Amino acid sequence: MGKYFKKMIRNFDYPLFTVYLVLCLFGLVMIYSSSMVWAVNRYGYEPDHYYKRQLLNLAIAIPAFLLASFFPFQNYKRKKIMIFSTGFMFLLLILVHFIGYGGDVGSQSWIKLPKFGSIQPSEVAKLVIIVYFASVFAKKYESGTLDSINKSILPPVVILILAIGSIMMETDIGTSFIIILTAISVIAASGIKLRAFSKLSGVLFLAMIPVAGILYLFRDTIFTDGRKGRILAFLNPFDYLQGSGYQIANGYIAIGTGGVKGLGLGNSIQKMGYLPEPQTDVIMAVISEETGIFGTIIVIGGLGFIVLRALYIAMHTKDPQARMLAAGIGSVIGIQTFVNIGGLTGLIPLTGVPLPFISYGGTSMILLSLTLGILMNVSMFVKYQKNK
Repeated sequence: MGKYFKKMIRNFDYPLFTVYLVLCLFGLVMIYSSSMVWAVNRYGYEPDHYYKRQLLNLAIAIPAFLLASFFPFQNYKRKKIMIFSTGFMFLLLILVHFIGYGGDVGSQSWIKLPKFGSIQPSEVAKLVIIVYFASVFAKKYESGTLDSINKSILPPVVILILAIGSIMMETDIGTSFIIILTAISVIAASGIKLRAFSKLSGVLFLAMIPVAGILYLFRDTIFTDGRKGRILAFLNPFDYLQGSGYQIANGYIAIGTGGVKGLGLGNSIQKMGYLPEPQTDVIMAVISEETGIFGTIIVIGGLGFIVLRALYIAMHTKDPQARMLAAGIGSVIGIQTFVNIGGLTGLIPLTGVPLPFISYGGTSMILLSLTLGILMNVSMFVKYQKNK
């Protein structure tokens, strides 16, 4: 065990760790700045309420990152771990429909944990799907059956469809979209031939028919007036300033007001009650308003570095499981970043997806830290294999 830790520490990916810490700490500062007025005026909390909560989240997230960094990723292929992780994911995804909350503000996506806050099962699903798919397809690669579309492909397809169906019923469309694309990216990185990938894509497409059925049966629940309004506001938010376009329009104003230099840290105008819940999925608007291009570069540059680092690691390893884990982790962070910033800037409808490592939220921060810890372990393994 001692030799393993020494080996890993010698190959520690310091640039990746540094960028992770910078993003977390910068996000912490911006959560404090963006949430002060909202915390007091909206909820009657202390000005530093969300700052302290996020600080506690980081106190859990950073050790979780380090724990995952030194846990050998090869263990995720063990049958017991695969069964436990998928079972735990489905337990949470089922429970959220019975004891979940959040439907009054969007999706019924959270489960309250006494004395521990709350947990969002869909965030757990992101990590589990990456690890499970990488493990399953790595086994197929090693057994030489990767290009064979047979019964062995049914378990991951069924698990993906059930997970997506459950999350869709929470009405969390944004996370469903992220998980589907991430699963496809893991499969694409497996080394599967184009013909077999096309067949598998066809299987996945057919398997999505039940999901389409769920969308139709629960269309009144899923496509609420609020979500329809978001689509209309996406087309022209200034036509819906008193309704669904309010948040998007004020986000635009914040970004435009900040300009190149920004108004200065703490000087945002839109956080004074014009931008609802500014510490969550629209925090990038406050960052742009207060820090201008400087803060924008820190966030987009840092997240871009993590994505590119993950893809670099994936391209420089011969281990199939390492390749798929790195590709999946890079994809989920990249896609989630695009969905968040794309919604804020009007490229796509706003979905309420948090900005990785920046937005307020315990489940997102802790699960993304665990995910990045796995990437760190893969990175150390790849560096060790290259240097030995």
